[in-house]
Amino acid sequence: MTVKSWDFYLPDELNASYPPEKRGLRRDHVRIMVLNRHTGETKHDCFFQLTEYLQPGDLLILNNSRTIPAVLQAEWCRNGKLLAEKVEVRLARRLQEDIWEALIAANPITIGDTLRFAPELSASVLAEKENSPLKMIHFSKKGTELFNMIYALGEPIRYEYIVEPWALDYYQTVFASHPGSVEMPSAGRAFSWELLFKLNRKGIQVEFIQLHTGLSYLLDDQWHQSPEENDEEYHISEKTLELIRQTKASGKRVIAVGTTVVRALETAAKYCAPSGVTNLYIDRHFPLKIADGIITGFHEPKASHLDMLTAFISEHDLLKAYDQAIKSGYLWHEFGDMNLIL
Repeated sequence: MTVKSWDFYLPDELNASYPPEKRGLRRDHVRIMVLNRHTGETKHDCFFQLTEYLQPGDLLILNNSRTIPAVLQAEWCRNGKLLAEKVEVRLARRLQEDIWEALIAANPITIGDTLRFAPELSASVLAEKENSPLKMIHFSKKGTELFNMIYALGEPIRYEYIVEPWALDYYQTVFASHPGSVEMPSAGRAFSWELLFKLNRKGIQVEFIQLHTGLSYLLDDQWHQSPEENDEEYHISEKTLELIRQTKASGKRVIAVGTTVVRALETAAKYCAPSGVTNLYIDRHFPLKIADGIITGFHEPKASHLDMLTAFISEHDLLKAYDQAIKSGYLWHEFGDMNLIL
């Protein structure tokens, strides 16, 4: 698999550094560019007007995975000797109740080294991931007890375009309920309860799945994760699958809120697996079986998510729309504006 190099110029001022709430906006009052996947035509609106572009009987599917504060600080020890008082550990993916893949900003970290996060929490380095800087670490606690410690000690992952360390609440969707994502499933951030109720009143169906997002950036451009190297855990209930079947049978549309939802839905359809781990790569050659449309943010240059969008719309129309979004001053990233392709 070769990920296309989607390179374009994104002015720094279009990187959304502040949550909408800090810019004087409700979260559901960010902008939305509506893109017709068949004609390439674009319309511009406020996200709160989403109901104007959907029909009664359409089905919106959102990811209710909850963001965890995945950045931890630890003492680094080897054979009982302190090597560093403070190293950053970024959780990447949960493998078992007490075992995670993690990115450790210490070199050379080796198998058997110990990370001390607090007097009551430590982890040992179990193994290295092949062709990756990620390590497997074994925590001294597991399950709910471990999650409680992570929430007490951690901070949300923050990239260079975010100017201040915003609280974890800013990295949550209003409906997030299942902890596990190390980065926010950000396509759902613009939804408010008021908008969800508005959709319901219009007869637009809303359902939830879970896909726990992994770590997208490994801090060194030497390491690039393709979608096929980024395993993510997902779950879709039988109730949701049945509602999808009914919606498709009635001729209505299934709209995925986010690339995470597309990945989960299409994995379930391709492998007849409602739960599991996905590394599915979707591009213009992939025949979508479930998703008829997508709500997503604007993706940065060279992002593999742009490959996925070409499963919905031609590369030419997508690039033309992105050029228009840049000229119109749309904002990028998790605190930015939204794009509906339908």
